[in-house]
Amino acid sequence: MHLNPYGEYAVLLAASLASSWPEDRAGIVSRAREFGMTVPFPEETGDYIAVRRVIDDWLTVVDAPDPQERARILNEHMATASAYPRLTDHDDEGWHLHYRDADARALPHVLSAVFSVGTALHLTTRGMHRLHRCAAGSTPGDPCTAVVADVTRNGRQQYCSVRCANRAAVRRHRARATAGSD
Repeated sequence: MHLNPYGEYAVLLAASLASSWPEDRAGIVSRAREFGMTVPFPEETGDYIAVRRVIDDWLTVVDAPDPQERARILNEHMATASAYPRLTDHDDEGWHLHYRDADARALPHVLSAVFSVGTALHLTTRGMHRLHRCAAGSTPGDPCTAVVADVTRNGRQQYCSVRCANRAAVRRHRARATAGSD
């Protein structure tokens, strides 16, 4: 039995969708598959827009100003999106828990449940500080608004990519060089 299929992959999938929004519903499903989701999603009118709302709601958790507010928002999300935990065994994945009703298959509903419970598990097991926007974007003029779901061992990931980390390092180097020449 899997201990936590909702934690890491769920928060990484949500961060991936938030940081690089697909062009269509097929792109969302494809991304879900890349992150390990195997459950079938019957196509329903409005899925694409509804999943965008799920992501926008999830971003309120990412952008919460402090752990208490983050927990309050996330508790609201879980109350509306998730159900009692239940054991399931599908698609040769082995026994694991689902936090949604057995008949809930709509893409927005499934992702909302997975993201809310997965984010709660991520934050409570790894630390409430391990979900945030890329630090590069806090510098005036830097366009990065990507989400960082920190799954590193040391819990100190600040940047969404090596590219953003390098850009920040170059800025720091140039600032020191400028300060040193004064």
